[in-house]
Amino acid sequence: MLGCNLPSFQGAMVGRAGKGIIITTGTFIAEARREANRGGAPPIKLIDSEKLIDILSNLEQGLAPVTTNEVEENSFGEFMK
Repeated sequence: MLGCNLPSFQGAMVGRAGKGIIITTGTFIAEARREANRGGAPPIKLIDSEKLIDILSNLEQGLAPVTTNEVEENSFGEFMK
């Protein structure tokens, strides 16, 4: 979970940028999400792993399909005794 120092990032943006973006392959803590949208500060778009995967999937970039199999436990009941 990421709870980076958003106020410092926002402070660095003042007078230089109207908005910012932070991308992580992890997740953001609730406090970071609140701070990113706090009134009176430059907005920051937070993109976590789930959103990043959605974006890449929609663009059909950087992702490879994966096939998974699940064991049907009912098929092996006689061996589980």
